[in-house]
Amino acid sequence: MANETNPRPTKNERRAQARVEAAAAREQEKKREKRNRLFLQGGIAVGVIAVLAIIALVLTQSIKPAGPGPENMASGGAVFGKDLKVVTGPALQPGDERVAPEANFDELPVEVTVYSDYMCPFCGQFEQQYGTMLENYVGAGDVELTVYPLNFLDNASLGSKYSTRAANLFACVVDQQPDHAFKLNNALLSAEVQPAESTTGLTDAQLIEQAEAAGAEATTELRQCVKDRTFASFISANYKQVSEVGMQGLAKGAQLLGADGVTPQNADEPQRLVSTPTVIVNGQQWSQSRDGDLESYLLKVKGELEQNGSSDDASADNESADSE
Repeated sequence: MANETNPRPTKNERRAQARVEAAAAREQEKKREKRNRLFLQGGIAVGVIAVLAIIALVLTQSIKPAGPGPENMASGGAVFGKDLKVVTGPALQPGDERVAPEANFDELPVEVTVYSDYMCPFCGQFEQQYGTMLENYVGAGDVELTVYPLNFLDNASLGSKYSTRAANLFACVVDQQPDHAFKLNNALLSAEVQPAESTTGLTDAQLIEQAEAAGAEATTELRQCVKDRTFASFISANYKQVSEVGMQGLAKGAQLLGADGVTPQNADEPQRLVSTPTVIVNGQQWSQSRDGDLESYLLKVKGELEQNGSSDDASADNESADSE
């Protein structure tokens, strides 16, 4: 009875059933392929949009007009006076030219300018040899020191642009918390902190830690300044100024040494920076190989200024007596 109720499909019926199942399978495969194509197209579209967004961001950043520089650094450098206080002043506005700080080379304090890169090993050696001495003279008011940060060694930090990032941190602190800038500059060039060339250098977080160690507060504003590299273009313009346009603040007729460290640059051409650290004392370049120890040199210049001052005072007294 079971065989009569459920007869076995014939061969033709089995073939027909197979064709129906195959057709259904093909339809399912077509639907699956269509879904995959849609997903792929959607993924490509999302990827294209993401790439375009990145390109737009890069273009926006590259064509965005440079903002103002840090306050207290309109010359390109930060000027430290008595008690290691930053000489305050307005920020350099976009399009304005850097102007050397006003200085009178005929009277105290002695004017010293140091051009350096925070990854430059010789700049570190200079700071480690003379940093404490300069701190004492500047603090006492006998020397006015200008620190001029550069970034020409950016290509020596494996793509991290450490020179720019460290100089930017210095500018951020000068701009926001200037009372801690002198100590920060010393720290960034210390043997314990300064990174070696051909390394990535300190991370942004580690740079902020150095600012804190120097006494600065890690405010949201300071962190954002470091993260955004707010003054990166300002630092790059610093290097362009001294390496292409020429150094400012030199005494009339002063000549910098050329790349060999011996021969003066052409007097009829702009005096350009060729190495760091470059140290200017009262408008003239100091060279250790030519001028000897820096402290001895400063004391010599200081003594001459004091002697000239005494002579001027004596002359004034004589003129006053004669008039009486």
